[in-house]
Amino acid sequence: MADQEIEEAVSRALDEAPPRNFRETVDLAVNLRDIDLNDPSNRVDESVVLPRGTGQDTSIVVFAEGETAVRAEEVTDDVLDSDDLADLGDDDNAAKDLAADTDFFLAEESMMQDIGRYLGTVLGPRGKMPDPISPDDDVVELVERLKNSVQMRSGDRRTFHTRVGAEDMSAEEIADNIDVIIRRLEADLEKGPLNIDTVYVKTTMGPAVEVV
Repeated sequence: MADQEIEEAVSRALDEAPPRNFRETVDLAVNLRDIDLNDPSNRVDESVVLPRGTGQDTSIVVFAEGETAVRAEEVTDDVLDSDDLADLGDDDNAAKDLAADTDFFLAEESMMQDIGRYLGTVLGPRGKMPDPISPDDDVVELVERLKNSVQMRSGDRRTFHTRVGAEDMSAEEIADNIDVIIRRLEADLEKGPLNIDTVYVKTTMGPAVEVV
């Protein structure tokens, strides 16, 4: 269960958000300190499974053929084969659109080399290179896991944002998600909690409320 202070901050953010005519996401803004982000090894770049889900649809595309492709079609947004991959390699705009519209990619291990060749320059800088699917993996299980995941990526900036829920989720649910993200950061950063300056929670258009 999340810290009571986190839940109270989320409640304030939800209560103070002005009404909108669309369903807002709830985002976390993390400000880092005392860390050299010019060194790529210090940067935050990983996906985190949220225990209460994202509250939003997560777009997932799978590169696969054969039985894996058939199974993936049941649970994912799109399945692309080798021919589709080659077509994307010839159409830079289509590749960029796909990268922009997709949260996560999965790909059979046998296709990873070609994905690097055709799409590496598009997906790599965006932190969206596919997670590989080994022959023993259950593609359905992998997709379902990613549907509840968000990407934390700082790049070389001390402030980065990540989604932690939606406005119609309860404050407790969102706070549980935030707690997992903060714990992951504290475990992964070189100096743990000392590398976290401040953390704010807000809805898409609402005011920011300090969490840490």
